[in-house]
Amino acid sequence: MSQPQQQYQVAIDDMTLGPYGVGRLAGKAVLVANAAPGDVLRVSITKRHRDYFLARPDAIVHNGPARRAAPCPFVPRCGGCDWQHLDYAEQVTIKGRLIAAELNRALGLELDARGLVVPAPAEFGYRSRVRLRVNGTGALGFFELASNRLVEVDRCLVADARLSIEPARRLARALPGRCEEIEIVRHDRAQVLIADLRGRMQAADIDRARQTAAVEDAVAGIILRASGERVALGDVCVAIELEPGLRLRADADAFSQVNHECNRMLIASVMEQAAIAPGAAVLDLFCGAGNFSLPAARRGARVMGVDADAVAIGAAQRNAQELGLSDAQFAAMPVQQMAPFLLRAGYRPQVVILDPPRSGARQLMKTITALGAARVVYVSCNPATLARDLRILTGDGYVVACLKAFDFFPNTHHCEVLALLT
Repeated sequence: MSQPQQQYQVAIDDMTLGPYGVGRLAGKAVLVANAAPGDVLRVSITKRHRDYFLARPDAIVHNGPARRAAPCPFVPRCGGCDWQHLDYAEQVTIKGRLIAAELNRALGLELDARGLVVPAPAEFGYRSRVRLRVNGTGALGFFELASNRLVEVDRCLVADARLSIEPARRLARALPGRCEEIEIVRHDRAQVLIADLRGRMQAADIDRARQTAAVEDAVAGIILRASGERVALGDVCVAIELEPGLRLRADADAFSQVNHECNRMLIASVMEQAAIAPGAAVLDLFCGAGNFSLPAARRGARVMGVDADAVAIGAAQRNAQELGLSDAQFAAMPVQQMAPFLLRAGYRPQVVILDPPRSGARQLMKTITALGAARVVYVSCNPATLARDLRILTGDGYVVACLKAFDFFPNTHHCEVLALLT
């Protein structure tokens, strides 16, 4: 018979910019999921590393002032909303403090954490799209934190209330054992389902998906993807209001921000910080379907948008044409190839905007410096890679003129950060 694990009492001092609270034990940091600052917990060590421990919370001895009862019944088993047990105002305060600390430490700045993060207009019902895992039996849900154990759900509090999981569940059952993930995306009149399949696309997959779309009134269209193949059935185009009077239409599987209200605030801030002027040359890297390119072109800028996603670039081109934005051009090419090409071709923008994936854009920083733009507006969903990349730009003579964060993802540790360099 195995011996019971030893338990320890730990006081949680702060959060990490991740899913863990942090305390101290035997001179080392101990990271505990579902913890809150001020908590006193009984924990069991699950992993011992050289510099820190990972621990499982077994019991709450004392609640910290930031802790609340999570409104979602699937918390804490579901790994999606890793901060939902924190009061929302405290979430915003903690994010500001941690982001400021990360950037101050990396760049030697003296950021004031107060007011650094712009709160979301709503902490629930904000996601216009939600991605669900599917297991072999057709159950849909989210993985537990740091595991592949599925927590089956029938609703998600942070998803738009108009999104229903049931049509996705029926699609998974119509494709038994075939779906790995299904993403539900808000549509004007219903929703679009995007199913990522195991293995190669089969004719039976398309037939069954078509039959499902035909009988599901709540489904406008279905996109199937497998091993580089893509099949679109029905109306898979969704509309996103970028700013008053400007709506972007793109296929549901083109990247778009999940929080439309926060995205409009971000776009307004990017346009302000970039100081877009008529006739200015603007290079928009990782442009997607034109989230920043189209508003900049609408203000009279000559925009070059670059993204490797051909579906997104096709949508950007169609939208620019329909809006009469003839000074907006787009290229479907990896940014890491196109930016150096533009440099060699003598292209010199006044403004560079970039919104890379979480891994950042370290390999582009020297090229951006060489392009010589007066303003660089960097939007990031990862403060650590943002700090790393900004350290290169500031080392080459740029100055951080503005930093602002937007809480696109309430009830999680994630945040979008905007940095202006001049």
